[in-house]
Amino acid sequence: MPSAKIVVLTPAVLLLLALLPMWSCGGDPPGPSAPAGGVLFEDASARVGLEFEHFVGATGEYFMPEIMSGGVALLDYDLDGDLDILLTQGEALNPGAPPSFPEPEDHFPGPRLYRNDLIPGGDLRFSDATQGSGLGPEGYGMGVAVGDYDNDGDPDVYLTRFGQNTLYRNNGDGTFARVAAHGGLDEERWSASASFFDYDLDGNLDLFWTNYVDFTVLTNKTCFDSTGAPDYCTPTVYRSVQDRLLRNEGDGRFSDVSVAAGFAAAYGNGLGSIAADFNGDSWPDIYVANDGTDNQLWMSDGKGRFENTALMAGAAYNADGRPEAGMGVTAADFDGDGDEDLFMTHLAQETNTLYLNDGGGRFRDATNRFGLGGVSLPYTGFGSRWFDYDNDGRLDLFVANGGVTIIASQRADPYPFRQRNQLYRGTEQGFTEVSELAGAAFELEEVGRGAAFGDVDNDGDVDVVVANNNGPARLLLNLESSQNSWLRVRLEGAESNREGIGARVGLLRSDKEPLWRRAHRDGSYQSSSERTLHFGLGADAAIEGLRVIWPSGRDEVYRGIEARTVVDLKEGDGEAAVR
Repeated sequence: MPSAKIVVLTPAVLLLLALLPMWSCGGDPPGPSAPAGGVLFEDASARVGLEFEHFVGATGEYFMPEIMSGGVALLDYDLDGDLDILLTQGEALNPGAPPSFPEPEDHFPGPRLYRNDLIPGGDLRFSDATQGSGLGPEGYGMGVAVGDYDNDGDPDVYLTRFGQNTLYRNNGDGTFARVAAHGGLDEERWSASASFFDYDLDGNLDLFWTNYVDFTVLTNKTCFDSTGAPDYCTPTVYRSVQDRLLRNEGDGRFSDVSVAAGFAAAYGNGLGSIAADFNGDSWPDIYVANDGTDNQLWMSDGKGRFENTALMAGAAYNADGRPEAGMGVTAADFDGDGDEDLFMTHLAQETNTLYLNDGGGRFRDATNRFGLGGVSLPYTGFGSRWFDYDNDGRLDLFVANGGVTIIASQRADPYPFRQRNQLYRGTEQGFTEVSELAGAAFELEEVGRGAAFGDVDNDGDVDVVVANNNGPARLLLNLESSQNSWLRVRLEGAESNREGIGARVGLLRSDKEPLWRRAHRDGSYQSSSERTLHFGLGADAAIEGLRVIWPSGRDEVYRGIEARTVVDLKEGDGEAAVR
């Protein structure tokens, strides 16, 4: 009987007091509760040496890229078994003008790479590994996408910028090499989020990215707030531009197939993007969150072309038929019915939006039904993701918040865009905000942008790294200390792409429906999360097996799976699934 390779983790030290009591049968309690003194997350940034300060570079001209910057990635770039952190950085767009804010003493133009020096069973510590890494300054940093595009077993990096985008190949020795520009890789328009995914299922990761608006420093427009004071413009004062799709030719080269694939049919102010199979036909599709224009749902026909079906599918506008300021986007099967639902973040006075999938790629706005409407109205959301922070088997939500136009109550502040982040716990009835129970980390008011998710300290729960605009990066370590069990799964494709991106993994349990997760790094806002799949198991740790539907179409079941382990599943090593 084929089985999975199991790597047993060293048990984590006892954490702080438990937040939530174990539930008895009969459903969820009516609201969150926590023992006195219990906290969910700790801001461990300073303690572990993550000393990054984003530099907005403002000089009083209100250049739009300044307020939109801030991406982050979690990746094991040196293949030592723990997650490292890569953050994008800003710079002065008018370096000859007097700065609005002092430049940080350690400011280094270009991305910053922090190596995780975690000692197994011991202390967590980060060190700045930027110098000598091969990552260089080549424009005003926006986002980062991670993927093994050359299938050599280590993660490569694509950086989007206001300026020239750049692909960096991982050399396998802890350094990166800039890939020569070809096929449009060196996009010089203002780009935001990017996704590595295999759109043609040939075993090579292709690359999609959003372009925001046709803005240049020379064409900067002067805009004002309601009091007549200068403020950042809305994107609608600039022309929308086309997003891009590059095909990986498998020999280290990419070719621009944007027009041939159909992406010239509709333009938008693209910020967030995520790739997933939304209609269950086994071909990956793309959803784009547009800022102030209708969102796009690019459905693959399986022959290399995409059609924007968002309007007819109910995913272009909110329930009132209005476009919203789409920032970040995440997709997952949060309701356990086997299809990919959508959640995206928006501007203050617009609710964030949850689109419920009917299984065929048709959506309806179910924001209020699941409790995510009114609680989001005061905030401008960016990075977000469905993840199971308490390992109870239900997906929860995190949202990084921060303004883009002056907040009236902060008008006298040096940088009046600060807001707190939000955490929502998933229940049988919907989502309940538990930010007030999450600890001091959720009382901070900063200008949140990108957010990346992964088990940074290898203790079996999901942590969050937040990239703040014009402020410090935050590592939010998960302290949720219930006794719920968990399982983490790493994939290795053979016929499929090496990382198994796009694979669907079902956790098989007796007398229960499978719990489905999808292998991906993209989503959130200008950010990239770890590729390891995480399953919260709740109090029942019994596992019958794992079913993996690989991008190649191979459908396999793996047995011999134990809870509280990291398992490595290789394509071809499982037994054929019985459909």
